[in-house]
Amino acid sequence: MEQKLRIFDLLERYNQLYSDKSDALAGKVNGEWITYSTQDYINISHNFAYGLYELGFRKGDKIATITNNRPEWNLADMGFALSGIIHVPVYSSISAEEYQFILQHADVKAVFFGNAAIEKKVSSLEIGEIKTFSLLKNSDKYGFWDIVELGAKNREKYSDTINNIKENISADDMATIIYTSGTTGNPKGVMLSHHNLMSNTIGTTKSHDLDHNHRTLSFLPLNHVYERMVNYHFQYKGLSIYYVDNMASLVKDIKDVKPSIFNTVPRLLEKIYDGIVDKGRNLPLFSKIMFFWAINVGLRYDRERKFRPYYNLKLLLARLLVLNKIKKNLGKQIEIIVSGGASLQTRLERIFGAIGITILQGYGMTETSPVIAVNKNYKGEVRMGTVGKIIENTEVMIADDGEILCKGPNQMIGYYNQPELTKEVIDAEGWLHTGDIGEIDKDGFLKITDRKKEIFKTSSGKYIAPQVIENKLKESFFIEQAMVIGENEKFASSLVSPNFTFLHDWCSRHKITYRDNKELVQIPEVVARYQKEINKVNKSLSDHEKIKRIRLVCEEWSPATGEMSPTLKLKRNKISNKYSHIIDEIYAADRDKDSKNTIVNNLKINIPKVGNPLKKG
Repeated sequence: MEQKLRIFDLLERYNQLYSDKSDALAGKVNGEWITYSTQDYINISHNFAYGLYELGFRKGDKIATITNNRPEWNLADMGFALSGIIHVPVYSSISAEEYQFILQHADVKAVFFGNAAIEKKVSSLEIGEIKTFSLLKNSDKYGFWDIVELGAKNREKYSDTINNIKENISADDMATIIYTSGTTGNPKGVMLSHHNLMSNTIGTTKSHDLDHNHRTLSFLPLNHVYERMVNYHFQYKGLSIYYVDNMASLVKDIKDVKPSIFNTVPRLLEKIYDGIVDKGRNLPLFSKIMFFWAINVGLRYDRERKFRPYYNLKLLLARLLVLNKIKKNLGKQIEIIVSGGASLQTRLERIFGAIGITILQGYGMTETSPVIAVNKNYKGEVRMGTVGKIIENTEVMIADDGEILCKGPNQMIGYYNQPELTKEVIDAEGWLHTGDIGEIDKDGFLKITDRKKEIFKTSSGKYIAPQVIENKLKESFFIEQAMVIGENEKFASSLVSPNFTFLHDWCSRHKITYRDNKELVQIPEVVARYQKEINKVNKSLSDHEKIKRIRLVCEEWSPATGEMSPTLKLKRNKISNKYSHIIDEIYAADRDKDSKNTIVNNLKINIPKVGNPLKKG
């Protein structure tokens, strides 16, 4: 029988299995690591729950948190669960308009802030009587630690009350509303139950054998369901969790904490790989030759493939000369990196594997709490280029059009206050339509090929899956982001946002001068160099998929500038609108030509027949 847990049941598990753990959670205060033991975790969470009750908050109320990663997030999250309060975690990087929508739509009664800038932004909105608190230690504003202190004073008063609330909370009760970042329109509030999240927590624990003797770093946003669920996963397995609140310190924190595992998104792995290669380019000639020989050996690595002795000898030599040094710089104790949130390039799985770090790619969505499938760190359970096998207790079916359908305990309750949208996603038979296109191979590994909504058709009726092509384009060091276009057009084209750091260095080496990026992307030599990169990719594409025209844009795309979601997905509509003049220019000549041909073909002139005047009779 499937085990049904509530989020706060993790505390009892901690107490039973890891009661003497000194660093269950840890975070930095003024640059120094502050640790919280198992007993600290249990006591602070309960005191926070008592304090919330003293302040008048009750079961079913919604409270939001807007912060970067810190132990207080997890301590508050557990306190909310103990009180029956619905946690509404929100991104710290979204616009004021999105804050306004979410806080009002979710009927939020209070907000906990991670910094003064967020508080100022939200306080300026017209959001009614929403109470605000700080999550920071030593804050001038009344906040989390004051509530914990208040709760400690009222422990006897509310201990039985909170215990009674806990006993009456079902695993199927709603625990949280998570607003999807979305690439179009307003975000949707995904309602998840305790069982949704905990079934996923337990279902993913079989992906590796790390335990309470290991540490992890948490730096992806905790408000995102991926990092949040994996935090529960780490707690279930007893790992020590060290929170990184500033990405600028990540490299130093890896060296300080010595984590065995952490979660990331493909973009960070791409950045790390680009950084490795950049360092190699600056080596003396002989060292550079040896470096790139080792990298090329690594790019052929596959842990599940049986190589000939000759390759194994080369891999051993590459590791001794180069790859082991790279791992030492990255963190020699790192065994596993879990990647999710977007499609991962296979070359990254290969090179990190050759270095000695297993990349476990998984797949899911907020509506599935989130994991549907994941690779496992065991022999025969990892397949590069796939997102692994379906997790236990979850069913997956591939629809006739290739869409991935899912059913299981990880399936959301629905969208908050949007029953019609829920019906659009969950059909009458209970299958959740993911919107992703995929296939399952003969061994049960799931492969994602594209987003259903993003696949488009050219005017000739040929389908193009843009994500696949975009990932190939982004393998170039010159390309930071790319968006393939061409819906209802004769051919595919691409907008390209350059990797300006790499491009500036290339221009310096080739003595190309420019005033700014706007001028830079127009220089013929630069455009020609990018066309060379496009030509490489085109060789691997079908004729109808080939990129016939490109245009370089002078801006970098990011969530802050609006072209990407907080989870680093392209906001295609926004990009299309922003660069509509460029897209029109790409296709203008062909559209005009087609228009003229249509007019000529449809033009019918009736010429009256005139008899031959020279013909007699």
